[in-house]
Amino acid sequence: MTEARATLTLPVLPLDELVALPGMVVPIPLDDAEARSAIEAARAARAEDDQSAQILLVPRVDGKYAGSGALGVIEQVGRFPGGERGAVIRATARVSIGAGTTGPGAALWVEADRVAEQAEDDPSLPELTRDYRAVLTTMLQQRGAWQMIDSLRQVADAAALADLAGYASYLTREQKVWLLETPEVPARLTKLVEWTRAHLAELEVAESINQDVKEGMERQQKEFLLRQQLAAIRKELAELSGDPASEEQDYRARVEAAELPEHVRKAALSEVDKLERTSDQSPEVGWIRTWLDTVLDLPWQERSEDAYDIPGARAVLEADHAGLADVKERIIEYLAVRKRREERGLGVVGGRRSGAVLALVGPPGVGKTSLGESVARAMGRSFARVALGGVRDEAEIRGHRRTYVGALPGRIVRAVSDAGTMNPVILLDEVDKLGADYRGDPTAALLEVLDPAQNHTFRDHYLDVELDLSDVVFLATANVLEMIPAPLLDRMELVQLDGYTEDEKVTIAQRHLLPRQLERAGLTADEVQVDDSALRLLAREYTREAGVRELERSVARVLRKTAAKLAVEEIPVPVSVGAEALRPLLGRPKHTPETAERTALPGVATGLAVTGVGGDVLFVEASLADPETGPTDITLTGQLGDVMKESARIALSYLRSHGVELELPVGDLAARGVHIHVPAGAIPKDGPSAGVTMTTALASLLSGRPARAEVGMTGEVSLTGRVLPIGGVKQKVLAAHRAGLTTVLLPQRNEPDLDEVPAEVREELTIHLVSDVRQVLELALEPARAALAAA
Repeated sequence: MTEARATLTLPVLPLDELVALPGMVVPIPLDDAEARSAIEAARAARAEDDQSAQILLVPRVDGKYAGSGALGVIEQVGRFPGGERGAVIRATARVSIGAGTTGPGAALWVEADRVAEQAEDDPSLPELTRDYRAVLTTMLQQRGAWQMIDSLRQVADAAALADLAGYASYLTREQKVWLLETPEVPARLTKLVEWTRAHLAELEVAESINQDVKEGMERQQKEFLLRQQLAAIRKELAELSGDPASEEQDYRARVEAAELPEHVRKAALSEVDKLERTSDQSPEVGWIRTWLDTVLDLPWQERSEDAYDIPGARAVLEADHAGLADVKERIIEYLAVRKRREERGLGVVGGRRSGAVLALVGPPGVGKTSLGESVARAMGRSFARVALGGVRDEAEIRGHRRTYVGALPGRIVRAVSDAGTMNPVILLDEVDKLGADYRGDPTAALLEVLDPAQNHTFRDHYLDVELDLSDVVFLATANVLEMIPAPLLDRMELVQLDGYTEDEKVTIAQRHLLPRQLERAGLTADEVQVDDSALRLLAREYTREAGVRELERSVARVLRKTAAKLAVEEIPVPVSVGAEALRPLLGRPKHTPETAERTALPGVATGLAVTGVGGDVLFVEASLADPETGPTDITLTGQLGDVMKESARIALSYLRSHGVELELPVGDLAARGVHIHVPAGAIPKDGPSAGVTMTTALASLLSGRPARAEVGMTGEVSLTGRVLPIGGVKQKVLAAHRAGLTTVLLPQRNEPDLDEVPAEVREELTIHLVSDVRQVLELALEPARAALAAA
């Protein structure tokens, strides 16, 4: 085997991990039999020819040999510094691998031909060589490899310069195999310039990222050191000056100094330990500090001393509220029972306190919220109000879990914190307006708050420690009883506030509304005086309501106009505002009696109903359709609910079956359609108390006898003509009184409910208790002769 031979027959050393290009010196470990056999065969062939041992270095990709390789000269065989056997081989030239042949030993022998470098007469070769040398030098400068740069400057041959890429770690094995198989030097240099520039761009991006990370870490380390130094300086200054304010930053000292329950102290110290182990740059630090501040701000050991001065409580209620005698009596009973239990040591038994949760239900403006404040004053406790109107998220009651961004404790915990004691009076306002959606049901969360068997271990999601609410006095308010969920109502005792009489409104206006509005208008009682007659007219014809909210607005409007008149005109003081002065100031009344006008024609009856703003007067109108062109069934209008629609059908069925007994032309009911309408069609209406009124309207239409203008009625009717009991008697009777009616028809079985109606109202009204529809018609309709005379 001599170099003069065109074809070489040599053993193959397969390379699975690297690719050897001409000019490279590569160490080959001899840890497998295939490599050892190739080296031994090459050395044996050298002994026969007395030449340097040569071998073919052929890359093997996925078990297949490449079509090109490198002719290698074995420089040395021995042991590496680690002790393993190996060989050092220098690649000298490219070869093209031919057919396999036979040879001594167990190695693979093949025939190979040298491949000449192809670079002659290419004008672009010098420029490509400069470009590759420049970009390679730039990359080595970024790495600080100055010795490699010096060695690179000594390589003048373009082919040798290109083959130095065999050492490049950023090239893939496939790219190096392509370089080995490509004899054209310009093509190899072109690819190397492209690959090296791409790698250089990656290096620049990586360097920029590393620099940003390094600067960020250095900034964090610097900030950490400065914070540590600042903390040490503050501590030293505190020790020198004895300044106690600096200890506010020491949460451990604050927790240990606070009078916390044992389970709360344990949880707080655990959070303090976590705070001390956490870096100041972690967002968890802010969460822990906020939680600790919340816990430390709660009045764990603060309690108000209950006064339980029952005569004093009665005096407070009487001073704050006019009327509502039954409500005030119930509150006095509530306080008296709590006092007796406290005196006998029965306040808390088995971790729970026995005491009712009062639910104040009534129309707007009757003083539900102010009653809660009066209860707190009477007991000598702090007062906090929790507005529940429109709350739909359960977390508003139980609090948010601390894993959420912007987590807060629930409204109950915040109310206790705002009150400053663990036994305040908390008013849950508007419980009938709670909602529910995908975020949970806040009503269900309130069950634990109001249940005496559970609220001594109430657990807020944010605090995540037990909070004893057993000593908190909970009051609730609502406008509509039916809107309070049944499970929640089951845990409360109902106290009904049905509204004020006209006399009570005048008293409230004189004692409370007028002084307050005088102050807001910048006036005094010596400058403006409002007569009782004016207040009575305001309550009767300008503001027909169950409460006094609109009445107060009307008083404020009167005072504002009077103040403006004092500012513009020179009139003597005091200015007296009487009933005759209201029309020039406020215009014509809005609620003049209209019952006589509405019931002048047959087919109209006056009913009494309960709405969300208290009792009200409701007119029911009936008419018959033309037998030739009109419908023959019943038509109902006025946004009536299902219950009222059923009442209308029952009334029609009763008159069809008993009309002959009542001397009514029932043939009209069979041949002609009936239309029943309840005005104010934009307002939905429903309830089981309009049957009597609808029956009276139809009977009035058929008989031609108008309904008596001064009569209002309420009650449900059965198919046999029985008048069934209804609810809301007090509110309906008060509504009739406000509307100027003098006679009220009520079901016989509602007689016990009349005890709730104020005595002065009962004295001004004539109340008939009826049990049959015949009685209703006899009392409600004008006599036949009077009807004929009117016709």
